[in-house]
Amino acid sequence: MNKNERKIKQMKDGAAKRIMNGIGEDKLVLSAAIVVVFILFTSLNPNFLSMQNMINLLVAASLVGMVAVGHTYLIIAGQNDLSPGSLAAFSGVLVALLLNWGMPLPVAIPLTLCSGIAVGMFNAWMVNKIKLEAFIATLVTQAIVRGFAYIICNGKPVAISNKSFILLGKLRILNIPLAVWCMILSFVIFGFILSKTRFGRSIYAIGGSTEAARLAGLNPQRMNTLCFIIIGLLTSLGGIIFSARMNSGQPSANINLEFDAITAVILGGVSFLGGVGSMGGTVLGVILIQAFNTGLIMVNVPSFWQYVARGALLLFALASDYIRKERREKELLAASMKNAS
Repeated sequence: MNKNERKIKQMKDGAAKRIMNGIGEDKLVLSAAIVVVFILFTSLNPNFLSMQNMINLLVAASLVGMVAVGHTYLIIAGQNDLSPGSLAAFSGVLVALLLNWGMPLPVAIPLTLCSGIAVGMFNAWMVNKIKLEAFIATLVTQAIVRGFAYIICNGKPVAISNKSFILLGKLRILNIPLAVWCMILSFVIFGFILSKTRFGRSIYAIGGSTEAARLAGLNPQRMNTLCFIIIGLLTSLGGIIFSARMNSGQPSANINLEFDAITAVILGGVSFLGGVGSMGGTVLGVILIQAFNTGLIMVNVPSFWQYVARGALLLFALASDYIRKERREKELLAASMKNAS
């Protein structure tokens, strides 16, 4: 290794170290914010910190958390998805109808999951082949899938009579609901894949620079397709579990689900421009946003003001992402100047 190569390596290592330190600082700030939110709402309503409310909070966070896992992959890869709310509602209605038509549970659930995979593939096709921006492509899917959710049930909630499915919604393991376990397993499995596998490293590479990743031998379109399939599968699974908890498929459910998930991911330190972030940060982001939403309800904030508060939280997340981006660019510039001198 010659002198120039050593300088380049030192520059990359130094920049990577600074970025990782920055991510660690972001998680520390986010953890402090969670503590502040818990203290604030506990002071306003002592029941906020009760064990039952903590379990309820985790159950409420389960669907957002599973969708946030998929969004973590997508946003790191430089993509986005606005259709999860519609897909979760559609999946809940579809599985309810299949069960009411007499289809066995072991068949109805996989078929419904396949619908989620199909939606993910459709989104990927629009992005990869028609070259639509992910924001526009998934906005199309959002409208279409929500429309189908209403059409297949004639706009009415579908009550579920299948006893096994209802028990699935009530199932607890170690006194923790199944929905929470599914969220935890999603974080663990997909967090491991993201941080420890070649596929995970490839997602970061594509988000950092699609052209550089292509020149390095990666297939960005294939990676995008897999990311869209992951979020479609997880969203569909979350919709199934949600319908089991509610004992019905509801076509109007989960409106704005995707915005809560995106807010959680950006709060967790994932860059909206792609290439930066971690699943650990997403976990903290999900906890923060669900604690915030639950706290607003428990202190009886009017529903219209809750929308304002959630919008303000999303704005804060985007502003934080901009500040982090500016800091990373300054650190990379400083590192390059230092190594060039």
